[in-house]
Amino acid sequence: MRIQTDTQYIHHLVEEGEHCHQDFKFEISDARKIARSISAFANTGGGRLLVGVKDNGKIAGIRSEEEIYMIEAAATMYCQPQMEIETQTFIVEGRTVLKIEINEATTKPVYALDEENKPKAYIRIADENILATPVHLKVWQHTKKKEGALVSFTDKEQNLLDVLGEKGQLTLNQCCKLCKSSRKSMCNLLADFIRFGLVSPVFQGHQFYFKLNE
Repeated sequence: MRIQTDTQYIHHLVEEGEHCHQDFKFEISDARKIARSISAFANTGGGRLLVGVKDNGKIAGIRSEEEIYMIEAAATMYCQPQMEIETQTFIVEGRTVLKIEINEATTKPVYALDEENKPKAYIRIADENILATPVHLKVWQHTKKKEGALVSFTDKEQNLLDVLGEKGQLTLNQCCKLCKSSRKSMCNLLADFIRFGLVSPVFQGHQFYFKLNE
């Protein structure tokens, strides 16, 4: 039995604001955009969408059942693989608010199809959906391997650690240039270092950097 009323429950969620695991949507007008949110939450620990809530937290309510169908289309037609989502409606201040729960994916990445039907993977950082880098994709790819990871430690690996130690943090392109390495090789190397806890991705100024962990 639910202890809180619908209004109390939704207002409690709204008070949290938008964050890594919650996003407000005033309305659903583009299923592909919702697919990006589903991708981001599925790739980053799961989360929820509150549809019918403005960015400032004001309850607006969903406008039609068509929005529910667009959400289902986002999960089944515009996500690869298809995602199962949980939807629930709440009556708040006489208006209907739709809550969509997205679980973390057991196998990553979950892609969203763009306007040209090209698959792109997203992650959730703070209250934004951010396009995953090639390094993120390699981390997920390496994580799928059943066998244990074994990385030979050569001058190439040491060079990257030395460069990151000297520069503090670098973009992928900067790592490639300073280490005189191909993009493919650097993505694999950074992905392994992230998995081993030696390096972390940092998102600043709408760009990803990579830095040594202390």
